Amino acid sequence: MHGARAHRAGRERDSGRACHARAPEPGAQLRVKNYDEPYFRRWYGARWSVPPAELKRRARLALAAAEYLLERPVRSVLDVGCGEGRWRAPLVRIRPGLAYVGVDPSEFVVRRHGRRRGIRLGSLGGLGELGLRRRFDLVVCSDVIHYVQAADLRRGLEAMHVLAGGLVYVDAFTSEDAFEGDRDGWQPRSARAYRRAFRDAGFVACGLNCWVGSEQADRLSALERCG
Repeated sequence: MHGARAHRAGRERDSGRACHARAPEPGAQLRVKNYDEPYFRRWYGARWSVPPAELKRRARLALAAAEYLLERPVRSVLDVGCGEGRWRAPLVRIRPGLAYVGVDPSEFVVRRHGRRRGIRLGSLGGLGELGLRRRFDLVVCSDVIHYVQAADLRRGLEAMHVLAGGLVYVDAFTSEDAFEGDRDGWQPRSARAYRRAFRDAGFVACGLNCWVGSEQADRLSALERCG
């Protein structure tokens, strides 16, 4: 989870520097980001890091929604683009014994935290190629999809649909949002574009960043569906 990288202006952090992210200049060459130790030191420091209380609320929300849907406790979580695995602690604290699998493209993260925190090397776009053989009660993808190209977004959502045995929690900022944080590589997509991408992958929205796959959609009543 790269939740340290972007904050809604005036919500998690109120510094008076609210800004609207701008689209890259037409024809600008995309640069590969290096998620190394200096990167995490910069964007996961006190200035940008999501406060523990806020992260705990997000974890509670995602778990509660998944358990409401499944009608039982969550037993497994896949965290895509997990960064240093900050979601793991609040999830396991709420559900001891929960099986957590993190995926992140940072070799630094995997080298330092992989074995201890259950993080393996991989990306959103390559999620379907990692050989994950189980389905997960909850799939988390926090502060990731607004940094990936369209093809990787499509492949990643398709893979998450296959791997999700329950609920998917995905948060992102759209071109309609004001936010602060890492705008290097940010993709200025509209909320409408994201909703279309989720629908194309087979997901149904159920509010507050929560989505369910086509197999679980029958569990939702008409008013539990969004749109």
